[in-house]
Amino acid sequence: MNTRGLESLPRRLGPIDALLVGRAVPYTREGTSSAIAKEVVTGPVRIGVLGIEGDEQGDPSVHGGRDKAVHHYPFDHYAAWRTELGDLALLERPGAFGENLSTRGTTEADVCLGDRLQAGSAVLEISQPRQPCWKLADRFGLKLMPRLVQDRVRTGWYYRVLEPGSVAAGDSLTLLERPFPGWPIRKLVELLYKNSLDRDLLREAVTLPLPPSWTKLVEGRLARGRVEDWSSRLDGPAR
Repeated sequence: MNTRGLESLPRRLGPIDALLVGRAVPYTREGTSSAIAKEVVTGPVRIGVLGIEGDEQGDPSVHGGRDKAVHHYPFDHYAAWRTELGDLALLERPGAFGENLSTRGTTEADVCLGDRLQAGSAVLEISQPRQPCWKLADRFGLKLMPRLVQDRVRTGWYYRVLEPGSVAAGDSLTLLERPFPGWPIRKLVELLYKNSLDRDLLREAVTLPLPPSWTKLVEGRLARGRVEDWSSRLDGPAR
Protein backbone atom coordinates (compact mmCIF):
# COMPACT_ATOMS: atom_id res chain seq x y z
CA MET A 1 0.00 0.00 0.00
CA ASN A 2 1.31 3.45 -0.91
CA THR A 3 1.01 5.70 2.12
CA ARG A 4 2.87 8.59 0.53
CA GLY A 5 1.24 11.55 -1.14
CA LEU A 6 -1.69 11.54 1.27
CA GLU A 7 -1.44 15.33 1.46
CA SER A 8 -3.38 15.21 -1.81
CA LEU A 9 -6.50 14.01 0.00
CA PRO A 10 -9.37 13.72 -0.69
CA ARG A 11 -8.65 10.84 -3.07
CA ARG A 12 -11.18 8.86 -5.06
CA LEU A 13 -10.90 5.10 -4.46
CA GLY A 14 -13.46 4.12 -7.06
CA PRO A 15 -17.19 3.67 -7.55
CA ILE A 16 -19.51 1.67 -5.34
CA ASP A 17 -20.64 -1.24 -7.50
CA ALA A 18 -23.47 -2.55 -5.33
CA LEU A 19 -25.35 -1.93 -2.08
CA LEU A 20 -26.99 -4.89 -0.36
CA VAL A 21 -29.37 -5.44 2.54
CA GLY A 22 -30.96 -8.50 4.13
CA ARG A 23 -33.71 -9.46 6.55
CA ALA A 24 -33.03 -11.74 9.50
CA VAL A 25 -34.61 -15.16 8.98
CA PRO A 26 -34.24 -18.57 10.67
CA TYR A 27 -30.87 -20.03 9.76
CA THR A 28 -29.31 -23.46 9.47
CA ARG A 29 -29.10 -24.49 13.13
CA GLU A 30 -31.83 -24.72 15.69
CA GLY A 31 -32.56 -21.42 17.40
CA THR A 32 -30.35 -19.34 15.09
CA SER A 33 -31.18 -16.62 12.60
CA SER A 34 -29.17 -14.65 10.06
CA ALA A 35 -29.40 -11.85 7.51
CA ILE A 36 -26.33 -13.05 5.61
CA ALA A 37 -28.36 -13.64 2.42
CA LYS A 38 -28.41 -10.03 1.26
CA GLU A 39 -29.89 -8.68 -1.97
CA VAL A 40 -28.88 -5.74 -4.14
CA VAL A 41 -30.94 -2.59 -3.68
CA THR A 42 -31.37 0.04 -6.37
CA GLY A 43 -31.63 3.78 -6.08
CA PRO A 44 -30.43 5.94 -3.18
CA VAL A 45 -30.66 4.34 0.26
CA ARG A 46 -30.29 5.93 3.66
CA ILE A 47 -27.33 5.10 5.89
CA GLY A 48 -27.84 5.82 9.57
CA VAL A 49 -25.62 5.25 12.58
CA LEU A 50 -26.78 1.61 12.78
CA GLY A 51 -26.38 0.86 9.10
CA ILE A 52 -28.23 0.83 5.80
CA GLU A 53 -31.98 1.28 5.93
CA GLY A 54 -33.71 -2.09 5.55
CA ASP A 55 -30.71 -4.14 6.70
CA GLU A 56 -30.96 -6.44 9.73
CA GLN A 57 -28.76 -8.71 11.85
CA GLY A 58 -29.66 -12.17 13.03
CA ASP A 59 -27.60 -11.99 16.23
CA PRO A 60 -27.18 -8.41 17.47
CA SER A 61 -24.85 -9.60 20.24
CA VAL A 62 -22.06 -10.13 17.69
CA HIS A 63 -23.28 -8.41 14.51
CA GLY A 64 -24.33 -4.85 13.81
CA GLY A 65 -24.19 -1.94 16.21
CA ARG A 66 -22.39 1.35 15.79
CA ASP A 67 -18.95 -0.24 15.28
CA LYS A 68 -20.25 -2.73 12.70
CA ALA A 69 -22.83 -0.60 10.96
CA VAL A 70 -21.76 -1.37 7.37
CA HIS A 71 -19.76 -4.32 6.05
CA HIS A 72 -17.55 -3.81 2.97
CA TYR A 73 -16.25 -6.83 1.06
CA PRO A 74 -14.05 -6.42 -2.04
CA PHE A 75 -15.44 -8.10 -5.14
CA ASP A 76 -11.76 -8.40 -6.14
CA HIS A 77 -11.56 -11.52 -3.92
CA TYR A 78 -14.27 -13.42 -5.78
CA ALA A 79 -11.97 -14.54 -8.61
CA ALA A 80 -9.55 -16.12 -6.13
CA TRP A 81 -12.44 -17.85 -4.33
CA ARG A 82 -13.73 -19.26 -7.63
CA THR A 83 -10.26 -20.61 -8.35
CA GLU A 84 -10.13 -22.30 -4.95
CA LEU A 85 -13.75 -23.40 -4.51
CA GLY A 86 -15.01 -23.79 -8.06
CA ASP A 87 -17.69 -21.93 -9.98
CA LEU A 88 -20.24 -21.73 -7.19
CA ALA A 89 -23.48 -19.91 -7.92
CA LEU A 90 -22.89 -17.89 -4.73
CA LEU A 91 -19.77 -16.38 -6.29
CA GLU A 92 -21.38 -15.13 -9.48
CA ARG A 93 -22.41 -11.79 -7.98
CA PRO A 94 -21.87 -9.68 -4.83
CA GLY A 95 -23.48 -10.84 -1.60
CA ALA A 96 -21.85 -14.21 -0.96
CA PHE A 97 -20.21 -12.95 2.23
CA GLY A 98 -23.14 -10.98 3.61
CA GLU A 99 -21.61 -7.67 2.60
CA ASN A 100 -23.46 -4.38 2.44
CA LEU A 101 -21.05 -2.64 0.11
CA SER A 102 -19.20 -4.09 -2.88
CA THR A 103 -16.38 -2.44 -4.83
CA ARG A 104 -13.47 -3.30 -7.10
CA GLY A 105 -9.92 -2.02 -6.82
CA THR A 106 -9.73 -1.60 -3.03
CA THR A 107 -8.77 -4.43 -0.67
CA GLU A 108 -7.53 -4.87 2.90
CA ALA A 109 -4.06 -3.76 1.72
CA ASP A 110 -5.36 -0.39 0.48
CA VAL A 111 -7.32 0.95 3.47
CA CYS A 112 -6.35 1.57 7.08
CA LEU A 113 -7.97 1.53 10.48
CA GLY A 114 -9.58 4.90 11.08
CA ASP A 115 -9.78 5.91 7.42
CA ARG A 116 -12.65 8.30 6.85
CA LEU A 117 -14.46 7.98 3.56
CA GLN A 118 -17.24 9.77 1.75
CA ALA A 119 -19.92 7.47 0.33
CA GLY A 120 -22.66 9.51 -1.33
CA SER A 121 -23.60 12.10 1.29
CA ALA A 122 -22.56 9.85 4.21
CA VAL A 123 -19.19 9.84 5.95
CA LEU A 124 -17.91 6.47 7.14
CA GLU A 125 -14.95 5.45 9.32
CA ILE A 126 -13.21 2.08 9.14
CA SER A 127 -13.61 0.57 12.60
CA GLN A 128 -12.27 -3.01 12.35
CA PRO A 129 -11.74 -6.04 10.11
CA ARG A 130 -14.38 -8.75 10.07
CA GLN A 131 -13.92 -11.84 12.22
CA PRO A 132 -15.48 -14.64 10.13
CA CYS A 133 -17.81 -17.05 11.88
CA TRP A 134 -19.52 -20.41 11.38
CA LYS A 135 -22.37 -18.87 9.40
CA LEU A 136 -20.03 -18.66 6.41
CA ALA A 137 -19.35 -22.39 6.78
CA ASP A 138 -23.05 -23.16 6.54
CA ARG A 139 -23.62 -20.67 3.72
CA PHE A 140 -20.91 -22.25 1.57
CA GLY A 141 -21.45 -25.81 2.78
CA LEU A 142 -17.78 -25.93 3.74
CA LYS A 143 -16.78 -26.39 7.38
CA LEU A 144 -13.39 -24.74 6.89
CA MET A 145 -14.74 -21.63 5.15
CA PRO A 146 -14.43 -19.16 8.06
CA ARG A 147 -10.88 -20.33 8.74
CA LEU A 148 -10.03 -19.98 5.04
CA VAL A 149 -11.40 -16.43 5.03
CA GLN A 150 -9.14 -15.41 7.90
CA ASP A 151 -6.11 -17.38 6.71
CA ARG A 152 -6.33 -15.88 3.19
CA VAL A 153 -6.73 -12.37 4.68
CA ARG A 154 -9.93 -11.85 2.68
CA THR A 155 -12.13 -10.70 5.54
CA GLY A 156 -13.42 -7.33 4.43
CA TRP A 157 -13.98 -4.62 7.03
CA TYR A 158 -16.62 -2.70 8.95
CA TYR A 159 -17.52 0.98 9.10
CA ARG A 160 -19.06 3.15 11.75
CA VAL A 161 -21.20 5.99 10.39
CA LEU A 162 -19.91 9.43 11.37
CA GLU A 163 -22.37 11.41 9.26
CA PRO A 164 -25.62 9.76 8.13
CA GLY A 165 -26.64 10.32 4.55
CA SER A 166 -27.77 8.61 1.38
CA VAL A 167 -25.78 6.53 -1.08
CA ALA A 168 -26.43 4.72 -4.35
CA ALA A 169 -24.55 2.32 -6.58
CA GLY A 170 -22.29 4.32 -8.85
CA ASP A 171 -21.44 6.90 -6.20
CA SER A 172 -17.76 7.43 -5.60
CA LEU A 173 -16.00 6.15 -2.50
CA THR A 174 -13.56 8.91 -1.57
CA LEU A 175 -10.83 8.81 1.05
CA LEU A 176 -11.00 11.97 3.16
CA GLU A 177 -8.60 11.31 6.06
CA ARG A 178 -6.02 8.69 7.02
CA PRO A 179 -4.88 9.14 10.62
CA PHE A 180 -3.11 5.75 10.90
CA PRO A 181 -1.27 5.07 7.61
CA GLY A 182 0.90 2.46 9.34
CA TRP A 183 -2.09 0.23 10.08
CA PRO A 184 -3.68 -1.12 6.90
CA ILE A 185 -6.52 -3.52 7.57
CA ARG A 186 -4.41 -6.36 6.17
CA LYS A 187 -1.84 -5.76 8.94
CA LEU A 188 -4.55 -5.96 11.60
CA VAL A 189 -5.93 -9.18 10.14
CA GLU A 190 -2.46 -10.71 10.06
CA LEU A 191 -1.90 -9.67 13.69
CA LEU A 192 -5.18 -11.28 14.65
CA TYR A 193 -4.64 -14.60 12.87
CA LYS A 194 -0.99 -14.97 11.81
CA ASN A 195 1.43 -12.89 13.91
CA SER A 196 -0.84 -13.48 16.84
CA LEU A 197 1.68 -13.10 19.67
CA ASP A 198 4.02 -10.48 18.22
CA ARG A 199 4.36 -8.44 21.40
CA ASP A 200 5.75 -5.33 19.69
CA LEU A 201 2.80 -5.19 17.33
CA LEU A 202 0.36 -5.96 20.13
CA ARG A 203 1.75 -3.11 22.24
CA GLU A 204 1.37 -0.76 19.29
CA ALA A 205 -2.12 -2.03 18.47
CA VAL A 206 -3.39 -1.50 22.01
CA THR A 207 -2.78 2.24 21.59
CA LEU A 208 -5.05 2.41 18.52
CA PRO A 209 -8.70 3.52 18.75
CA LEU A 210 -9.98 -0.04 18.43
CA PRO A 211 -13.51 -1.05 19.46
CA PRO A 212 -13.64 -2.22 23.11
CA SER A 213 -13.83 -5.92 22.17
CA TRP A 214 -10.63 -5.65 20.13
CA THR A 215 -8.80 -3.73 22.84
CA LYS A 216 -9.79 -6.44 25.33
CA LEU A 217 -8.53 -9.12 22.92
CA VAL A 218 -5.15 -7.43 22.45
CA GLU A 219 -4.74 -6.75 26.18
CA GLY A 220 -5.61 -10.39 26.91
CA ARG A 221 -2.89 -11.68 24.61
CA LEU A 222 -0.33 -9.36 26.16
CA ALA A 223 -1.33 -10.39 29.68
CA ARG A 224 -1.58 -14.15 29.12
CA GLY A 225 0.90 -14.75 26.32
CA ARG A 226 -1.52 -16.95 24.43
CA VAL A 227 -4.23 -16.68 21.81
CA GLU A 228 -7.88 -16.78 22.80
CA ASP A 229 -10.08 -19.77 21.90
CA TRP A 230 -11.67 -19.37 18.45
CA SER A 231 -13.75 -22.55 18.48
CA SER A 232 -17.09 -20.94 19.38
CA ARG A 233 -16.80 -18.41 16.56
CA LEU A 234 -15.52 -20.84 13.94
CA ASP A 235 -17.58 -23.94 14.82
CA GLY A 236 -20.77 -22.39 16.16
CA PRO A 237 -23.51 -24.15 18.11
CA ALA A 238 -24.16 -27.86 17.80
CA ARG A 239 -26.29 -28.92 14.86
